[in-house]
Amino acid sequence: MNKLLLFFICIFLFACCIPSRPKDRNASKQLNSSDNNKIEIPATIQNENIVTYTGFTLSYNTTYLIPNWVAYELTEDEVVYNPPPFRGSFIPDPNVSYMQADGFDYRGSGWSRGHMAPAADYKWSKNAYNDTFYYTNCCPQNQEMNNGSWNVLENYVRKLAKKYGLVYVVTGPVVGNNRYGKIGAHQVVVPDGFFKALLIDFNGKYYAIGFYMENIPEKQHLKDCCMSINELEIITGIDFFPSLSDDIESEVESEIQYNIWF
Repeated sequence: MNKLLLFFICIFLFACCIPSRPKDRNASKQLNSSDNNKIEIPATIQNENIVTYTGFTLSYNTTYLIPNWVAYELTEDEVVYNPPPFRGSFIPDPNVSYMQADGFDYRGSGWSRGHMAPAADYKWSKNAYNDTFYYTNCCPQNQEMNNGSWNVLENYVRKLAKKYGLVYVVTGPVVGNNRYGKIGAHQVVVPDGFFKALLIDFNGKYYAIGFYMENIPEKQHLKDCCMSINELEIITGIDFFPSLSDDIESEVESEIQYNIWF
């Protein structure tokens, strides 16, 4: 056999034997930073500044100093990959020029620092994990809700990713009547509640569901908090999944297929 051909065959076999690793989407996220046609990205709204991170995109509100929404894809391999955590403490994002909250705003406020893109969804990449700890991805959240009902909802989304392979997620705060006011010297707005809009593709058909939870310590059950995307759009004022064709969007956003979700 030709020695050169044998050499290339050996290289090919060696490459095939290298174990696969969960993907790090640094490059793709940077390349797609201006792409507004991704399924998870909502329609444009007022007072938003789009910031693209390693594993998620967010719309930052420079008046409220919290995100309007955070959008990302969560895949099965990203959920199962679980290396040790990295930084683990919130800091202002040094790469954006917008005014942001800081630790002094939250200190003694009685409100916890609530992730919108959960850190636990991004342990597949050091950069992605650390990106979730910028104050641009943070909202004042009731501590018991953060550790309780909201955490249950976040774990539920991870289970969906394992079950269906991929979930499109849009999540964020609902300022509402701003009944809890503002905190800190920067006057960070405390939301009345929080939402998640979820979309999956199962057997070639899209299904969607919405959730809204109040920013309160009392336990809130998933089935009591779920609603159609149309209903969630009324609460949030956000147009979810606009890149879907009109006929598909109309169908998936008007109803909940409970056998798919529960």
